Amino acid sequence: MLTISRSVRIAVLSFLVLITASGSLAPAGLAQDKIDRKLKSKVQPVYPEIARKMGLSGNVKLQLVVAPNGDVKETKVIGGHPILVNAAVDAVKKWRFETASAESTGTVEFHFDPGN
Repeated sequence: MLTISRSVRIAVLSFLVLITASGSLAPAGLAQDKIDRKLKSKVQPVYPEIARKMGLSGNVKLQLVVAPNGDVKETKVIGGHPILVNAAVDAVKKWRFETASAESTGTVEFHFDPGN
């Protein structure tokens, strides 16, 4: 029976999550809005210091559910490196959209690059 260390499993899982994030690239740290509601305020993600030290770059793609009052009600990670995901989720939870009569669902994608 083949035994794989925990660190190797984490590295492989991180790689697989990273390569599943596909789509077009946005400028560093910016999100592409694919939600049919006007965005009133947007907070950019803070690039994690550990990711900067590692020279880590990549995309994070999230699915958002926006409540009728304009708050981000729910986030679901579609893809991205685990170190970068938290920064993206923390940022979008602070976003505010215009009010509507019902919930809206859409996706956003962030591109993280230590050089920018």
